[in-house]
Parts: sequence; C-alpha cells; structure tokens
Amino acid sequence: MIAVCVLALALVATSSAMGAVGHSGEPSAAQQSRTAQRHWVNTWTAMPQLTEPGNMPPPPFTGSDAVLVDTTLRQTLRVSTGGERVRLRFSNAFGTAALPLTAVTVALPRGGRAGVSAIEPGSLQRVTFNGRRSATVPVGAQLVSDPLDFALRPGTNLTVTAYLAEGQKSLALTSHPGSRTTSYLQHGDHTTAADLSGATATDHWYLLSDVEVVSDATTAAVAVLGDSLTDGRGSTTNGNNRWPDQFFDRLQAHPATADVAVLNQAAGGNRILNDGLGPNVLARLDRDILARSGVAWLIVFEGVNDLGTAAATETAQRAVTADLVAAYEQIVVRAHAQGIRVYGATLLPFGGNTLYDDPGGLREASRRVVNDWIRTSGTFDAVIDLDRAVRDPADPRRLRTELHDGDWLHLNPEGYRTLAAAVPTRLFRSPPRPFGLTAD
Repeated sequence: MIAVCVLALALVATSSAMGAVGHSGEPSAAQQSRTAQRHWVNTWTAMPQLTEPGNMPPPPFTGSDAVLVDTTLRQTLRVSTGGERVRLRFSNAFGTAALPLTAVTVALPRGGRAGVSAIEPGSLQRVTFNGRRSATVPVGAQLVSDPLDFALRPGTNLTVTAYLAEGQKSLALTSHPGSRTTSYLQHGDHTTAADLSGATATDHWYLLSDVEVVSDATTAAVAVLGDSLTDGRGSTTNGNNRWPDQFFDRLQAHPATADVAVLNQAAGGNRILNDGLGPNVLARLDRDILARSGVAWLIVFEGVNDLGTAAATETAQRAVTADLVAAYEQIVVRAHAQGIRVYGATLLPFGGNTLYDDPGGLREASRRVVNDWIRTSGTFDAVIDLDRAVRDPADPRRLRTELHDGDWLHLNPEGYRTLAAAVPTRLFRSPPRPFGLTAD
C-alpha cells in the first residue's frame, strides 16, 4: 500500500509540473526536491474525551450496554489548510470495547455549509482501511484511513459519514461534545445517501479525531492547548466563529501565512494539572500535540480552570500558582524537544463570574501572578497578551461588557474576534524546523 501511494503521488506531481520538465522528459531537480518533501499535516482535529452521560447519543441510539447499533453517523467539520489528498483518524481512546466501523464515506456538504445532513451530488467517495471498507479500532487506539484523492480547499467544510452495524458494545464512547456543530444519526446504512431526511440531530462530534492532508514542505500547523474559551463556548452553533477559526481566517488573508493549519486541541472544563473534562494537559500533551502531524507551533492558553477550581484560600492558591508555573515549564521543555516553538497566552479575567470570582480576590491575585510570570519569565518563545486585548481598562479584573456571553467568563463571537485579532500573524511566517518526511 505504501509503495502504491508513493507512486501515485509521484505521478500526480509529475503531471502537474510539465512546465518544469526538461528535454529528457525528466522533472527538474527543483521539482524533484519539492515532491520529495511533501508531507502530511493535520488540518482539523478535535480533542478526544470520554463522553459524559448527558452528551451520549440521544435515544434510541444509546442502549443499556451498547451505543450506535445499526447507526449511521453523519458529521461536518471545517478544515483549515487544504490539499488534494486526505486521510482520516478515528479514535477509541476511551473505549472499553472495540469500535467496529462497517463503512465510511466522505463528501462535500450541500452548499458548503456546516451542520447540514445533505451532501453535494457527485462528491461522495468511500474511505478504506488497508484496502478494506470495514475496520475495527482496538480499545484505547486510533485508526488511520488509507490516503484518498479528494480535493479540499482551505477553510471549507467536509462531511464524514460512518456506519456501525454492530455498534460499540460499551457505553464508554470517545467523542468531542463541544463541537458547536450539528451531527445526524439514523438507523441503517445511509453512508451513500444524498441526504438523511428525518435523522436525529445532535450537537456533538463522535469517534472522529483528525483529518490530515498532503501538503508542501512549507506547510505546518499551529496547535492550541485550551479550555472552553478555545473550544468556543458562547460561539455560534454551525458558525465556526471560535477564536481559532477567526484566527485562521486572518492567516489565510496573508500570503506569508496562508499555508498555516490551525488545530484546536481544547475542551470545556479542561485543566493543566488535574483531570476534568478530558485528561489534564500534562497527560494529553503527547497525544494531542507532539504526535500530531506537522505541528510547528504551540499556543498554551489554559490555566483559568486550575485557578478557579482550587480553593479560595491563600495556601491553595499559592500552591496552584506554583504548580502552574512548573507545568508551563514542563510543556515548553517537552515541545522544544520536538522542535516546536511555544507561545504563552495570558489568562483572561473572570471578575463577576459566580463560580470563580471569590470575595477576597485570591484567585484574581493568582491570575495576575501567573500572567506576570508568562509575560516576564522568558520561558515562552513569545507572549500573546490576550488578557490585555479583552479586559476592561477601567476594571482590569473584568472582561469588557460587550465581549462576554453573560457569565463574565466566556466570550461571545465579537469577543472571540477580538482574541483572534490579538494574535500576531508574524509569529507564524516560517516554520521553526524543516519538514523532510515524504507523504506515503
């Protein structure tokens, strides 16, 4: 299979480079070099989590001891960078039983829109795994599909449809609940259907964790470690207006950064030090960042939940502050070992939030200590001051009124636009290391 895929890529590159072919009929040295350095880059990802009871597929798709039995699942997602060749990754990271995929297809959604159940006529293709239409994802594992010739433009939506004849014989389902995107469930195999009329809608992603594309040597990804502020709580369902989405739009507007993919590795309630909704950052760093294809930069924008869930006492806040600083240093060390630049983002204010804002201001004091350390320690390769972008100048312990969604913690789409605008695009103009691995 690897030899076939490499040969196919070589043929595509040769046919598209006829202008660079000399009298001998052979590609030029420059073209051969570019072809040899094409590599896989993640263009979309969703942090895998163990699905909570309230986020399981709605009845009748969750049973007493199995889930998604005889069920078609159709999902849409927005890629960042594009390409002519793609592959998918399915995750069973939290499953306690094997995950059998009976059939999988990809297509373009009708009208290019997110969260729709219909697909564009003529765009559907079957996905295979080691040449077969069916595959099983073992417990705790992920499964990478075969490469597929499928053209994706940057910033477009993709439809992925999976059918599980047997379902998963467990209620430990791997998902990403905070999809902010509508998916569809229907009994029977409808992987090739033009539309799923009468299907059950649910605003969660299940099973699918990554989409990768074959890219030029200069293409690389920036990954974001985050919580609900990056996962997009307060953004518009099917609007793709989380701050990483809007930041990607800014990158696309400039030729120097148009080949940068943006990977949102965030989950609501996630913490750096302790498990919450999903594993803690120190536990998931290898899986979600270091093992992703083509990551050249990392933005660390997380820590508010660590401060907010620690007791509002001087002892507890002193401890969590010190532990956060040590954890940031660990993240930088581990990412630098893989040649990844790490940018630290300051933590946003939460004054007025009923859960995190304590009367004595102890958590706010911890936030300021952490932010001062991020700004001045020199540990990060650069600092992105998101706090300064959205705080109220008249009351720096609070967000600007017009930017939050009502709880003084999460932002609205305009607030996320403000965050996206505060990230300097110049930090992403050249990858920090060469990518010489060829695409197979």
